[in-house]
Amino acid sequence: MRGFRWPPPPDGGPRTWGPGPGAPRTGRPALPEPETELVTTPHGVRLERLVTGAGDPITVFAHGLGNGIATTRPFGSGVSGRKVFFQFRGHGRSDAPPGPWSYADLARDVRAMADLSGATRAFGASLGAGALCRLLSQSPERFERLVFFLPAVLDRPRDDVARQRLTALLEAVESGDAALVAEVVSGELPTAIRNTPAGWAYLRQRLDQLLRDGLAPGLADLPEQVALPDARALAAVSTPALVIACAGDDLHPVPVAEQLAAALPQATLHVYDRPNVLWTERADLRERISTFFNE
Repeated sequence: MRGFRWPPPPDGGPRTWGPGPGAPRTGRPALPEPETELVTTPHGVRLERLVTGAGDPITVFAHGLGNGIATTRPFGSGVSGRKVFFQFRGHGRSDAPPGPWSYADLARDVRAMADLSGATRAFGASLGAGALCRLLSQSPERFERLVFFLPAVLDRPRDDVARQRLTALLEAVESGDAALVAEVVSGELPTAIRNTPAGWAYLRQRLDQLLRDGLAPGLADLPEQVALPDARALAAVSTPALVIACAGDDLHPVPVAEQLAAALPQATLHVYDRPNVLWTERADLRERISTFFNE
């Protein structure tokens, strides 16, 4: 990151490293990342884990492709009990066994984290939502409450736009070029946020994580895959579920969320009217998730 010079600082100052004019004007230093642990799973893959909170119930949180513990923690901020965050294989400090991998492999990761911690509730974002669906198709009664945030794929392949964007991220990270990674990751931000201190801080955090930890080659085939062979298998899931989507998100189309909500007998669907809800509707999103889990 020391040679990073893109994009220009939000205050328009010189592009220098360190606490000079190029630093975001946040008024406070960044908090250190929490200490995590490596946990050996029954299927032999060590996964990075962070446990926060205390008591019951216990909720496991599964992240999206190219994301991880840091970007998933905000979803659990208002959720009661113990929260179990982890990194899928190929992310962070988790193992990267020989690939390619499938959603069945990711479902094993979710199941292992849930079983080892005694989790009775589950949250899945994007890739994590697909892995959770795969697990539920095999064990429909595994959890007592479920939240699916921005599901990306079920039993139909992604469209070309989504596949190309995910492939671009994987290729950029593999290149190790900070400017190239930044160009791809900046698409996660609303245009109005990109040149603000908050947007700059987010971009730096994502770049630090991606360039430090990388993304394993075994992830490369996932954008071409479906989460499960037939979404009708989810009809056996009687658990209350909340499915969240937002209009205008090419990576997470609303029709996928609608299909998932229709497949789950006890699902409630909420669709926000614009994308980037973590920036535009953060408070409402947190309250919606915590209220559902805490009922």
